[in-house]
Amino acid sequence: MSFIRKIKKQGKTYLAEVENQRVDGKVIQKHIKYIGREIDGKTILSSSISNIAVDSVKVYGPLIVLNSLAKEIELSETLGEYGDEILSMVFAHCIDYQSINKMGQWFERTDLNMILNLEMLTEARLLKALDSLENCDSFALQKNIFANVKKKYKPCNNAIIYDVTNTYLYGKKCPL
Repeated sequence: MSFIRKIKKQGKTYLAEVENQRVDGKVIQKHIKYIGREIDGKTILSSSISNIAVDSVKVYGPLIVLNSLAKEIELSETLGEYGDEILSMVFAHCIDYQSINKMGQWFERTDLNMILNLEMLTEARLLKALDSLENCDSFALQKNIFANVKKKYKPCNNAIIYDVTNTYLYGKKCPL
């Protein structure tokens, strides 16, 4: 019957699976396999890189940065009832532009459900979020967002440059 043995060597504790066997009347321990190390009472398992399989890869880092900035200027609250849904589209536009009907698939490749507390994001919810923007006073909304930015970051008033790269305009007449 095998068991785990702690082996202390040069101030470190190693764990190995061993088994006692009787050879020529003497009991010896047969090494079965190395398990890992013990650090501060916790077992750290050793693993070969060949035993590791990647289940999925998620976009996380850039979303944390964007969400942090959005929180600092209270963007979700400023955008209203569908603030988190709108932020998900903004983040997608910044990182990997997708059309609304592909947002669900993009959303699955990210950890936005944990970051923005959005479960089961659907195309219908995203369209309602866009409709909510259409029903609000866009000039007042932009003023409110800019006021939050000024309050948080205190930019100098010499110039503001707003990058509209990758912003697409649709329709027959554009007031811009």
